[in-house]
Amino acid sequence: MSPLLLGMRLLWGSGRRGQARFLLMAFGSALGVACLAAVLTIPSVLTAHDDRTAARTPDSGTSNVVYQEFHDPYGSQPLHRVFVARTSPGPTPVPPGVDRLPDAGEAIVSPKLAEVLAANPRAAGLVPGRVSGIIAPEGLGDAEDLYAYIGTTPAELTEAEELGSFGTSRSRREIVEPSTLTILRFTLGCIVLLPLVIFLSVCARLSGESRARRLAALRLVGLSEKDTLRVNAGESAAAATVGAVLGVAGYLATNEVMARVGLPGLHWYPADGRPTGLTLTACLLGCPALAWFVGQSSARRAAQSPISVRRTGEGQRPKKLGMLLLVPGVGVISGYCVLSMMGRDPSGGSANSVLVPGAVLLTGAGLVFGLAPITAWLARRLAGTAKSLPMALAMRRTEVDPGSSLRVVTGLVLLVFGASLTQGVLVELDQVSRSTSPVQEYAISFGHLDARQQLEATKVAGVRVHAMSASSWSESPDDDNPLASAVVATCQQLAAFVEKATGCIEHKVLRIQDADFSIDADAVPGKSFPFLLSNGRKLDVTVPEASVAVRSYQPSQFSGPSLLIPPSMIPSGTVMADGNLVLLSDADPATVRSVLDGVGAIAPTSSVDPVGIVIDALAQLTVIRSLLFVGMVLGLVIGVAAFVVSVADRAMERRGQVAALVLLGARAGTLRVVQVVQVLLPLVVGLGAAIVTGWLAESSYLITGGGAVHWDWDGLPLLLVSALGVLFAAGVASVPMVRRHVDPEHIRRD
Repeated sequence: MSPLLLGMRLLWGSGRRGQARFLLMAFGSALGVACLAAVLTIPSVLTAHDDRTAARTPDSGTSNVVYQEFHDPYGSQPLHRVFVARTSPGPTPVPPGVDRLPDAGEAIVSPKLAEVLAANPRAAGLVPGRVSGIIAPEGLGDAEDLYAYIGTTPAELTEAEELGSFGTSRSRREIVEPSTLTILRFTLGCIVLLPLVIFLSVCARLSGESRARRLAALRLVGLSEKDTLRVNAGESAAAATVGAVLGVAGYLATNEVMARVGLPGLHWYPADGRPTGLTLTACLLGCPALAWFVGQSSARRAAQSPISVRRTGEGQRPKKLGMLLLVPGVGVISGYCVLSMMGRDPSGGSANSVLVPGAVLLTGAGLVFGLAPITAWLARRLAGTAKSLPMALAMRRTEVDPGSSLRVVTGLVLLVFGASLTQGVLVELDQVSRSTSPVQEYAISFGHLDARQQLEATKVAGVRVHAMSASSWSESPDDDNPLASAVVATCQQLAAFVEKATGCIEHKVLRIQDADFSIDADAVPGKSFPFLLSNGRKLDVTVPEASVAVRSYQPSQFSGPSLLIPPSMIPSGTVMADGNLVLLSDADPATVRSVLDGVGAIAPTSSVDPVGIVIDALAQLTVIRSLLFVGMVLGLVIGVAAFVVSVADRAMERRGQVAALVLLGARAGTLRVVQVVQVLLPLVVGLGAAIVTGWLAESSYLITGGGAVHWDWDGLPLLLVSALGVLFAAGVASVPMVRRHVDPEHIRRD
């Protein structure tokens, strides 16, 4: 009989306990494989999106069509319009997703944009003409894409280019930039793939002690060492194979649902999220291969020394070599932190792109392999000084078998370590995607707003204050007459828009002096500048001697104007005809998106300039946040699953020891305290190390990123609270795992 067949017959012949273990291994592997498929498919989803947007991109060339592109925000979403016009009869290039280009007065729009136009008639100004068709999925990035091809005449296009074809080798507007995508992949690998490997290893080693005793018995009755290893490895691989198939099937079903629901900022078609051949290979072959390797490794001692296994001789102490991985890892990230504290800037070097990720990986691996020896050493020290029986029992048990503690807590430790990295990535991207100003401005031309829209825009949720900005009037743009720029605001409004304002006087025109800007040579005291009002009249403003000193944020509509005009000088019901309505809100991304969406609902055809922000960058930040959130959820699922499976498995394995303690008179409270302490000790050690090393790793990433923020003090309390929550949940979950019922078969007879 082959060893593989023998292993399966022994498994199913061992009763409900063996069958339950096999099913637990299979379902654990299924969960792990589903998470693995989700992580490996994320780049495919992004690539599919970018490939479709690249295929529809107009490219200059020679044809009978001219075009002009417009990229505008519609609320917090990018709106992309391509105006096309025929210059002569004949065939024209056709983009993917449509049968023909629209004629003048027609428009072909995406399904989402068609919904917007139907729900909000005021948005019709964005897409002039009659909607004559809908863009098919192959011509869209995703189902939420706001895109339109609009037919017009050549005379209507001010900056027309001749259209050669549609399609480029690379999208000009990737959903995630390549450099950011590399960072995203690395972060997802740390917060998902590392805990996933640990979890799959845990699933492959369930009931390790009882399986080792069974394998030792096979070895003693004559089975060869090689066949003994194959029996165990075959059982693990069989469970992993069943789990891999279930995991892939579960992921496929989940993808069909999530593709229709989507994530904030990220939507995809079901076909985009289906696994590629390489992903299926990694899931269906990689997981069983890992289980085979772990099965071979875990059974080696039982095959080589079966008598010591059957007699439960003293286990081997954990090797300390794994702790050495912490030395270079922590050394590198600590070195960057020290350089920053010394005032030196280590950012910008090409070596940073290798040293920091390498140090993070070494630190994560050191946490995994160094936890067992550190926990064993600490347990030995505490056991020698323990005054209570529960503490002494817990510490001696942990000292003898720290490996089981490692399997229980490693997933949660890596989750906290990965959470630190995730915070660092979000802080860095937040700095890159927007200005460092604590406030955010939005400029909207008065030419795009009627009186009602102006009033409603100032009352949008999140808007703190509003003002006006304008330039002086000139008869012709070609005139050489000097111009002056001004802001219309009260002293209170000015104080909200700038960092500092000194010497402001209400109801009086003032010169603005900003130390960061040179003095306007044209705005000399005594000179007058006309400003055109919306009622057709002109307001003459004379430059005064008096001034207000300000320190403005960068960038800002209040950076550079020469004059401060009080609103009391503007006639009631009028505004600056050539000016902008300037709104102010807090600068956090959620508020920015809320204000943009609110203004978009009020004035859908108005062009909103979120000062200092690129809408595509804001959309990209939303996508990255969603993906990192998914990664954290997957990491949490894996970590919790590894903890639950390991604690339940260890409780099952130690029923014989519990039975012996009960026969010796141990109370139920004593046993529960022992169980909780055995779980919490390695968890406290691991979480403490994860918080310290994770925060150092996050800081080194921020330091080498070159941003203004090097130390994420705001994120540290969140990590501490999360760690305390994990400790509390782990302690509570460990209590029900102890049973005082004495089953005669659990009493050791050897």
